[in-house]
Amino acid sequence: MNTFALSASTGAGRPDVAGFFDPRTFSVQYVVSDPVTRKCAIIDPVHDFDEKSGATATHHADELLAYVKEQGLEVQWVLDTHPHADHFSAARYLSEKTGAPTAIGAYVTDVQTLWKGIYHWPDFPDDGRQWDRLFAEGDTFRIGELEARVMFSPGHTLASITYVVGDAAFVHDTLFQPDFGSARADFPGGDAHQLWRSIQAILALPDETRLFTGHDYMPDGREPQWESTVREQRETNKHLAGGVTEDDYVAMRNARDSELPMPKLILHSLQVNARGGRLPEPEANGKRYLKIPLDALEGAAWE
Repeated sequence: MNTFALSASTGAGRPDVAGFFDPRTFSVQYVVSDPVTRKCAIIDPVHDFDEKSGATATHHADELLAYVKEQGLEVQWVLDTHPHADHFSAARYLSEKTGAPTAIGAYVTDVQTLWKGIYHWPDFPDDGRQWDRLFAEGDTFRIGELEARVMFSPGHTLASITYVVGDAAFVHDTLFQPDFGSARADFPGGDAHQLWRSIQAILALPDETRLFTGHDYMPDGREPQWESTVREQRETNKHLAGGVTEDDYVAMRNARDSELPMPKLILHSLQVNARGGRLPEPEANGKRYLKIPLDALEGAAWE
Protein backbone atom coordinates (compact mmCIF):
# COMPACT_ATOMS: atom_id res chain seq x y z
CA MET A 1 0.00 0.00 0.00
CA ASN A 2 1.25 3.48 -0.90
CA THR A 3 1.50 5.41 2.37
CA PHE A 4 3.83 8.28 1.34
CA ALA A 5 3.86 10.79 -1.50
CA LEU A 6 5.72 14.04 -2.14
CA SER A 7 3.96 16.80 -4.03
CA ALA A 8 6.93 18.90 -5.05
CA SER A 9 7.10 22.67 -5.37
CA THR A 10 6.74 23.93 -8.93
CA GLY A 11 8.12 27.41 -8.35
CA ALA A 12 8.57 30.40 -6.11
CA GLY A 13 6.05 30.71 -3.28
CA ARG A 14 4.88 27.11 -3.63
CA PRO A 15 5.64 24.56 -0.92
CA ASP A 16 6.79 20.98 -0.96
CA VAL A 17 4.05 18.84 0.58
CA ALA A 18 4.86 15.40 1.98
CA GLY A 19 1.82 13.25 2.79
CA PHE A 20 1.89 10.27 5.16
CA PHE A 21 -1.13 7.93 5.17
CA ASP A 22 -2.13 5.98 8.29
CA PRO A 23 -4.10 2.86 7.25
CA ARG A 24 -5.43 2.27 10.78
CA THR A 25 -7.38 5.52 10.87
CA PHE A 26 -7.40 6.37 7.13
CA SER A 27 -5.80 9.70 8.13
CA VAL A 28 -3.22 11.76 6.27
CA GLN A 29 -0.48 13.68 8.07
CA TYR A 30 1.45 16.41 6.29
CA VAL A 31 4.84 18.10 6.36
CA VAL A 32 4.59 21.32 4.34
CA SER A 33 7.95 22.98 3.75
CA ASP A 34 9.58 25.99 2.13
CA PRO A 35 12.19 24.70 -0.35
CA VAL A 36 14.22 27.90 0.02
CA THR A 37 14.59 28.19 3.81
CA ARG A 38 13.94 24.51 4.72
CA LYS A 39 11.43 25.64 7.36
CA CYS A 40 8.30 23.52 7.70
CA ALA A 41 5.01 22.93 9.48
CA ILE A 42 3.47 19.63 10.50
CA ILE A 43 -0.29 19.37 9.96
CA ASP A 44 -2.73 16.91 11.60
CA PRO A 45 -0.23 14.46 13.14
CA VAL A 46 -1.44 11.12 14.49
CA HIS A 47 -0.69 9.74 17.96
CA ASP A 48 -1.13 5.97 17.69
CA PHE A 49 -3.79 4.27 19.81
CA ASP A 50 -5.06 0.68 19.84
CA GLU A 51 -8.54 0.63 21.30
CA LYS A 52 -8.44 -3.14 21.88
CA SER A 53 -5.42 -3.14 24.18
CA GLY A 54 -5.43 0.51 25.27
CA ALA A 55 -1.85 0.84 24.02
CA THR A 56 -0.47 4.17 22.83
CA ALA A 57 2.62 4.78 20.70
CA THR A 58 4.29 7.45 18.61
CA HIS A 59 5.24 5.45 15.52
CA HIS A 60 3.58 7.79 13.02
CA ALA A 61 4.73 10.97 14.73
CA ASP A 62 8.28 9.62 14.86
CA GLU A 63 8.05 8.90 11.13
CA LEU A 64 7.42 12.60 10.61
CA LEU A 65 10.40 13.51 12.78
CA ALA A 66 12.60 11.12 10.82
CA TYR A 67 11.52 12.73 7.56
CA VAL A 68 12.18 16.21 8.93
CA LYS A 69 15.68 15.16 10.01
CA GLU A 70 16.45 13.35 6.77
CA GLN A 71 15.40 16.38 4.69
CA GLY A 72 17.25 18.88 6.87
CA LEU A 73 14.06 20.73 7.81
CA GLU A 74 13.27 22.90 10.82
CA VAL A 75 9.77 22.67 12.30
CA GLN A 76 8.22 26.09 12.87
CA TRP A 77 4.63 25.03 13.59
CA VAL A 78 2.61 22.00 14.67
CA LEU A 79 -0.91 22.57 13.36
CA ASP A 80 -4.28 20.87 13.66
CA THR A 81 -7.17 21.70 11.35
CA HIS A 82 -9.80 20.72 13.96
CA PRO A 83 -10.27 18.49 17.02
CA HIS A 84 -10.26 15.07 15.36
CA ALA A 85 -12.90 12.43 16.09
CA ASP A 86 -11.06 9.42 14.68
CA HIS A 87 -7.52 9.62 15.97
CA PHE A 88 -5.51 11.16 18.78
CA SER A 89 -3.50 14.25 17.86
CA ALA A 90 0.27 14.05 18.27
CA ALA A 91 0.55 17.85 18.35
CA ARG A 92 1.69 18.07 21.97
CA TYR A 93 4.23 15.26 21.56
CA LEU A 94 5.74 16.86 18.45
CA SER A 95 5.80 20.29 20.05
CA GLU A 96 7.75 18.86 22.98
CA LYS A 97 10.16 17.13 20.59
CA THR A 98 10.76 20.12 18.31
CA GLY A 99 10.06 23.19 20.42
CA ALA A 100 7.60 24.42 17.77
CA PRO A 101 4.36 26.13 18.87
CA THR A 102 0.98 24.46 18.40
CA ALA A 103 -2.06 26.06 16.81
CA ILE A 104 -5.67 25.36 15.90
CA GLY A 105 -8.80 27.37 15.02
CA ALA A 106 -10.10 29.86 17.57
CA TYR A 107 -13.54 28.25 17.72
CA VAL A 108 -11.99 25.22 19.37
CA THR A 109 -13.25 26.88 22.55
CA ASP A 110 -16.83 26.15 21.43
CA VAL A 111 -15.86 22.51 20.87
CA GLN A 112 -14.25 22.40 24.30
CA THR A 113 -17.38 23.80 25.93
CA LEU A 114 -19.57 21.26 24.15
CA TRP A 115 -17.43 18.27 25.10
CA LYS A 116 -16.82 19.59 28.60
CA GLY A 117 -20.52 19.00 29.13
CA ILE A 118 -20.52 15.57 27.46
CA TYR A 119 -17.57 14.38 29.57
CA HIS A 120 -18.79 16.14 32.73
CA TRP A 121 -15.54 18.05 33.24
CA PRO A 122 -16.71 20.89 35.52
CA ASP A 123 -13.20 22.19 36.15
CA PHE A 124 -11.87 21.86 32.60
CA PRO A 125 -10.51 25.16 31.19
CA ASP A 126 -12.39 25.68 27.91
CA ASP A 127 -10.55 28.83 26.79
CA GLY A 128 -8.09 27.25 24.34
CA ARG A 129 -5.05 27.67 26.57
CA GLN A 130 -3.94 24.14 25.60
CA TRP A 131 -2.55 25.58 22.32
CA ASP A 132 0.07 28.28 21.78
CA ARG A 133 -2.01 30.14 19.18
CA LEU A 134 -5.66 30.18 18.15
CA PHE A 135 -6.24 31.21 14.52
CA ALA A 136 -9.23 33.20 13.29
CA GLU A 137 -10.53 33.73 9.76
CA GLY A 138 -8.02 35.71 7.71
CA ASP A 139 -5.09 35.32 10.10
CA THR A 140 -1.70 34.95 8.46
CA PHE A 141 1.60 33.44 9.53
CA ARG A 142 4.81 32.34 7.85
CA ILE A 143 6.54 29.07 7.13
CA GLY A 144 9.98 30.25 6.14
CA GLU A 145 9.37 32.71 3.31
CA LEU A 146 5.95 31.25 2.51
CA GLU A 147 2.86 33.13 3.65
CA ALA A 148 0.09 30.99 5.09
CA ARG A 149 -3.45 32.17 5.75
CA VAL A 150 -6.38 30.73 7.59
CA MET A 151 -9.92 30.13 6.30
CA PHE A 152 -12.65 29.34 8.80
CA SER A 153 -14.33 26.18 7.41
CA PRO A 154 -17.06 25.01 9.82
CA GLY A 155 -19.66 22.36 9.16
CA HIS A 156 -17.82 19.14 9.89
CA THR A 157 -17.01 20.62 13.31
CA LEU A 158 -17.55 24.00 14.95
CA ALA A 159 -13.83 24.76 14.84
CA SER A 160 -12.62 23.46 11.46
CA ILE A 161 -10.17 25.64 9.56
CA THR A 162 -8.31 25.39 6.24
CA TYR A 163 -4.64 26.33 5.93
CA VAL A 164 -3.70 27.92 2.59
CA VAL A 165 0.07 27.87 2.05
CA GLY A 166 1.09 29.24 -1.33
CA ASP A 167 -0.74 27.15 -3.94
CA ALA A 168 -1.60 24.40 -1.41
CA ALA A 169 -4.72 24.22 0.77
CA PHE A 170 -5.15 21.73 3.60
CA VAL A 171 -8.89 21.20 3.63
CA HIS A 172 -9.13 18.63 6.46
CA ASP A 173 -12.57 16.93 6.58
CA THR A 174 -14.54 19.11 4.17
CA LEU A 175 -13.71 17.52 0.82
CA PHE A 176 -12.36 14.04 0.20
CA GLN A 177 -11.10 12.76 -3.14
CA PRO A 178 -13.65 13.38 -5.92
CA ASP A 179 -14.60 9.69 -6.12
CA PHE A 180 -15.58 9.68 -2.43
CA GLY A 181 -17.22 13.08 -2.06
CA SER A 182 -17.35 15.13 1.12
CA ALA A 183 -17.27 14.87 4.89
CA ARG A 184 -20.09 14.13 7.28
CA ALA A 185 -21.76 16.93 9.22
CA ASP A 186 -23.55 15.09 12.01
CA PHE A 187 -21.00 15.27 14.80
CA PRO A 188 -21.98 17.39 17.82
CA GLY A 189 -21.82 20.97 16.52
CA GLY A 190 -21.81 19.94 12.85
CA ASP A 191 -24.09 21.50 10.24
CA ALA A 192 -24.55 20.53 6.57
CA HIS A 193 -25.47 24.08 5.48
CA GLN A 194 -22.26 25.41 7.01
CA LEU A 195 -20.27 22.61 5.39
CA TRP A 196 -21.70 23.48 1.98
CA ARG A 197 -20.69 27.14 2.40
CA SER A 198 -17.22 26.15 3.58
CA ILE A 199 -16.80 23.94 0.54
CA GLN A 200 -17.91 26.75 -1.78
CA ALA A 201 -15.29 29.06 -0.26
CA ILE A 202 -12.61 26.44 -0.88
CA LEU A 203 -13.79 25.94 -4.47
CA ALA A 204 -13.48 29.71 -5.01
CA LEU A 205 -9.70 29.40 -4.69
CA PRO A 206 -7.71 29.44 -7.98
CA ASP A 207 -8.42 26.43 -10.19
CA GLU A 208 -4.93 24.93 -9.91
CA THR A 209 -4.75 25.19 -6.11
CA ARG A 210 -3.59 21.84 -4.76
CA LEU A 211 -6.10 20.49 -2.24
CA PHE A 212 -4.90 18.06 0.44
CA THR A 213 -7.56 16.10 2.33
CA GLY A 214 -7.57 14.78 5.87
CA HIS A 215 -8.62 11.21 5.07
CA ASP A 216 -8.95 8.73 2.25
CA TYR A 217 -11.23 5.69 2.39
CA MET A 218 -10.00 4.00 -0.82
CA PRO A 219 -13.30 3.36 -2.65
CA ASP A 220 -13.35 0.21 -4.79
CA GLY A 221 -10.07 -0.87 -3.21
CA ARG A 222 -7.85 1.64 -4.98
CA GLU A 223 -4.56 2.86 -3.52
CA PRO A 224 -4.75 5.75 -1.02
CA GLN A 225 -4.90 9.25 -2.56
CA TRP A 226 -5.06 12.65 -0.91
CA GLU A 227 -4.25 15.34 -3.50
CA SER A 228 -6.55 16.96 -6.04
CA THR A 229 -7.13 20.46 -7.45
CA VAL A 230 -9.94 22.94 -7.12
CA ARG A 231 -10.85 22.36 -10.77
CA GLU A 232 -10.98 18.58 -10.33
CA GLN A 233 -13.18 18.88 -7.27
CA ARG A 234 -15.56 21.35 -8.89
CA GLU A 235 -15.93 19.29 -12.07
CA THR A 236 -15.90 15.70 -10.79
CA ASN A 237 -16.66 15.48 -7.06
CA LYS A 238 -19.53 12.99 -6.75
CA HIS A 239 -21.36 15.12 -4.15
CA LEU A 240 -20.93 18.48 -5.90
CA ALA A 241 -20.68 18.22 -9.68
CA GLY A 242 -23.58 18.53 -12.11
CA GLY A 243 -25.43 21.57 -10.84
CA VAL A 244 -25.96 20.46 -7.24
CA THR A 245 -27.64 23.18 -5.15
CA GLU A 246 -27.22 23.86 -1.45
CA ASP A 247 -30.61 22.29 -0.75
CA ASP A 248 -29.70 19.22 -2.81
CA TYR A 249 -26.44 18.87 -0.98
CA VAL A 250 -27.92 19.29 2.51
CA ALA A 251 -30.64 16.74 1.79
CA MET A 252 -28.05 14.23 0.51
CA ARG A 253 -25.69 14.89 3.39
CA ASN A 254 -28.33 14.57 6.09
CA ALA A 255 -29.74 11.37 4.60
CA ARG A 256 -26.31 9.82 4.24
CA ASP A 257 -25.14 10.88 7.69
CA SER A 258 -28.21 9.40 9.35
CA GLU A 259 -27.05 5.94 8.22
CA LEU A 260 -23.40 6.30 9.27
CA PRO A 261 -22.22 4.89 12.62
CA MET A 262 -20.06 7.20 14.69
CA PRO A 263 -16.30 6.79 14.31
CA LYS A 264 -15.11 4.05 16.64
CA LEU A 265 -12.71 6.41 18.43
CA ILE A 266 -14.83 9.55 18.75
CA LEU A 267 -15.41 9.22 22.52
CA HIS A 268 -11.79 8.21 23.08
CA SER A 269 -10.15 10.84 20.91
CA LEU A 270 -12.09 13.99 21.79
CA GLN A 271 -11.01 13.81 25.43
CA VAL A 272 -7.40 13.83 24.22
CA ASN A 273 -7.80 16.30 21.37
CA ALA A 274 -9.83 18.79 23.40
CA ARG A 275 -6.70 18.97 25.56
CA GLY A 276 -4.46 19.82 22.61
CA GLY A 277 -3.23 16.24 22.19
CA ARG A 278 -2.43 15.65 25.84
CA LEU A 279 -3.14 12.20 27.21
CA PRO A 280 -5.00 12.09 30.56
CA GLU A 281 -2.78 12.65 33.57
CA PRO A 282 -1.65 9.50 35.41
CA GLU A 283 -3.67 8.61 38.47
CA ALA A 284 -2.22 7.55 41.85
CA ASN A 285 -1.22 4.14 40.51
CA GLY A 286 0.70 5.66 37.61
CA LYS A 287 -1.85 4.58 34.99
CA ARG A 288 -3.77 6.84 32.60
CA TYR A 289 -7.50 6.32 32.06
CA LEU A 290 -9.99 7.34 29.41
CA LYS A 291 -13.53 8.24 30.43
CA ILE A 292 -16.24 6.92 28.08
CA PRO A 293 -19.69 8.47 28.63
CA LEU A 294 -22.49 6.01 27.93
CA ASP A 295 -25.45 7.00 25.74
CA ALA A 296 -23.82 10.36 25.02
CA LEU A 297 -24.46 10.44 21.27
CA GLU A 298 -28.16 9.61 21.08
CA GLY A 299 -29.59 8.73 17.70
CA ALA A 300 -26.33 7.59 16.13
CA ALA A 301 -26.63 4.60 13.82
CA TRP A 302 -25.35 1.26 15.11
CA GLU A 303 -23.02 -0.95 13.11
